[in-house]
Amino acid sequence: MRRSCWMRRQISSKSDTCTESMDVYAAGISVKVGAHYPGRSVDLPCATGTERCRDGSAEVSRGHSRPFDLAEGPNMNYGMGAGISMTNGEAEGRSETTVASPEGSGRNPPEHGPGASKVTAKTEHSQAKTLHLMEAVVERENMLAAYRRVRANKGAPGVDGLTVENLKEHLAVEWPCIRKQLLEGRYVPQPVLRVDIPKPGGKGMRQLGIPTVTDRLIQQALNQVLQPIFDPNFSEYSYGFRPGRSAHQAVRQAREYAAQGRRWVVDMDLEKFFDRVNHDVLMARVARRIKDKRVLVLIRRYLTAGLMAGGLVSQRVQGTPQGGPLSPLLSNILLNDLDRELERRGHKFCRYADDCNIYVRSRRAGERVLASLTRFLGNRLKLSVNQEKSAVDRPWRRKFLGYSMTWHQRPRLKAAAASVKRLQGKLRQILRRGRGRSLSGVIGELKPVLSGWANYFRLAETKSVFEDLDGWIRRKLRCILWRQWKRSFTRAKNLVHQGLSEERAWRSATNGRGPWWNSGASHMNEALPARFFTKLGLVSLLGLVKQFQGNS
Repeated sequence: MRRSCWMRRQISSKSDTCTESMDVYAAGISVKVGAHYPGRSVDLPCATGTERCRDGSAEVSRGHSRPFDLAEGPNMNYGMGAGISMTNGEAEGRSETTVASPEGSGRNPPEHGPGASKVTAKTEHSQAKTLHLMEAVVERENMLAAYRRVRANKGAPGVDGLTVENLKEHLAVEWPCIRKQLLEGRYVPQPVLRVDIPKPGGKGMRQLGIPTVTDRLIQQALNQVLQPIFDPNFSEYSYGFRPGRSAHQAVRQAREYAAQGRRWVVDMDLEKFFDRVNHDVLMARVARRIKDKRVLVLIRRYLTAGLMAGGLVSQRVQGTPQGGPLSPLLSNILLNDLDRELERRGHKFCRYADDCNIYVRSRRAGERVLASLTRFLGNRLKLSVNQEKSAVDRPWRRKFLGYSMTWHQRPRLKAAAASVKRLQGKLRQILRRGRGRSLSGVIGELKPVLSGWANYFRLAETKSVFEDLDGWIRRKLRCILWRQWKRSFTRAKNLVHQGLSEERAWRSATNGRGPWWNSGASHMNEALPARFFTKLGLVSLLGLVKQFQGNS
């Protein structure tokens, strides 16, 4: 009883410190606002979706207000009579213990395996800490960190047209009301903007959902609070979207498995994973550790927020939109069940988001694993395995996170052929725009792309790929110059200027061949060697990789 009173005083004290308005949570952010844009507060009748704050001090933006009396999903009766009282934006709630069914269904999954039903003192303390998470979400320092992150990431505006640059002005006016709605559990996200982008290799389109900048800020603040709660329970073989983890660690681990004799890989592709996530299954797993019902309701509202395409909003009953800061964490929460099942069976695997490879010693074992996991994912997580893209094969015939490996007993990493083709496609787009521009300008546009690619593939141990790409890039640049020179006289004149004899220059300029053939011919290679492009600022991929390898 004494401990309970102490905890209540601590929570009340913490809540009181959060009642100050954001303004926007930083000294000097208070701004005089006169601009108008979609999503700003407007004075309309309540029937249109506009509502005044309970203190009557300001309006609430359209789409941000909704009564807190909705049942959200299984075992979520969140009405005002469900043990929650709201006083001045503070929530006092009772902890609810959800008993997991021993079968471990999607709606009531076991937290620590089949048959786990004991509630220890440590569990009760952990649940008590997650009862008042919304206060931690809107806390000053957390919101400032989220604001800085959203500003740094930039990104396109959502359905309301509000840009990242205008976020400060928007929050200076709207934040007190938004904060109050969050604390009272009444905040409703706006629809996400649907954007279709081509998949790598041109195989179909990938659907992205772009939240409004305000919703990105709130999602980022949520993510910063939830990540430390869930991350310690994640598998050590999960590498995607986790602090201190990277794709490079996953690739190194995959190579180590192959070196240990696991020369077969189960390359498992989840069919349209982000579009097929079952909301009830996901929320059941979130509710294992989160007891603040306001947070649970808000997450579900983000999952079910409408999708706007062509000016029309459609409701979403499954899936989590790619493009929001919260989606990566939610994907890890859901797929943690897969990780634990693989660990329980003793498999060696690497998972990066929805990209999962399991390494085994024989094809037969791999086929058994693939069939078994297909059933597990369908029954437990309501997910489907893409049978066309999934396969049991040799690691050097597949790619993992853009990398492949050699067949040697001690495999060496290399950039996968598909990754090389993707880079060439991106470079072609830049080089096509180079016709009619100075060569130094084109090279300046190439440099950040080449630097980023070399940095990611710095683990590659086969230099021939980088040498071939360097030669291909120089040839494309020579081709641009040959086209720009146009007339035979200009071509001969420039070849002579670059050191060729007059006779050879004229013979080469009038050979009647096309630009691509000439760009690879000996006369252009001699006239425009690698050092010519180096002086113009072109960086060598091989040189960059060696530089990054030396720094890592």
